[in-house]
Amino acid sequence: MKDIRSKIILITGGANGIGRFLARELAERGGRVVAWDLNQEALRTLEDEGRERGLFIKGRVCDITDREAVYAAAKALTAELGPVDILVNNAGVVSGSSFLETPDEKLIKTMEVNSISHFWTCKAFLPSMIARNSGHLVTISSAAAFIGVRGLADYSASKFASFGFHESLRMELRSQKSAVKTTVVCPFFIDTGLFQGVKTKFPWLFPILKSKYVAHRIALAILKNKKQLLLPWFIYNTHLLRLLPPGGFDFIVNFLGINHSMDNFIGREKKNG
Repeated sequence: MKDIRSKIILITGGANGIGRFLARELAERGGRVVAWDLNQEALRTLEDEGRERGLFIKGRVCDITDREAVYAAAKALTAELGPVDILVNNAGVVSGSSFLETPDEKLIKTMEVNSISHFWTCKAFLPSMIARNSGHLVTISSAAAFIGVRGLADYSASKFASFGFHESLRMELRSQKSAVKTTVVCPFFIDTGLFQGVKTKFPWLFPILKSKYVAHRIALAILKNKKQLLLPWFIYNTHLLRLLPPGGFDFIVNFLGINHSMDNFIGREKKNG
């Protein structure tokens, strides 16, 4: 496993959910972690936790949907700590309503946060990695990147996009014979407030994942330079489902209960609002 001691690690959406657990774990392994988030209070809490544990964790407010804000924050970060060695595009939002019931503003926000923001962070940090022939790009996508789920039209679209973008970058880096590593992570539902209320028909096949567990697996995937991490293991079989005719594919997806997983969705926004 590679040594990340003293490496500069940037995690978007790093103040909550798996981002928070990942920030702590990578810092515990010696990384110098910077978390970008909009929640200033949560960032302060994360920094306080880091100080109590003797870890290097800094929180910075940054709206990753604002291209110029990303470029300015990236410039400031590089000037303060040096070039970023590991970029984790983790920030995500979910609407959790049918397509026609989702306001335009939420559709746009989902695409901006979950996929388009990756353009700006990668534009900001990837050139330096390529120039140094060193670095690691991590994309937190989703199992929804493989199956379009009822009630997750915008979310699935954004995760299909983030997965495709990551794969294209991997191919570009490969063609350049670059030593920059890439890891894409596609988990099933995680027990964060983001997906509160979701249900699974077969928990032994599709368990609701624990945030701390997912963060630990992501950390190991980064340390092992693993190109792809799908959680749980059964998600790997979704590739085989794609070989079926659409009718057969739809039948199995419905039988597995995937299209009913959002029926009791509450989510962070609905719970708080």
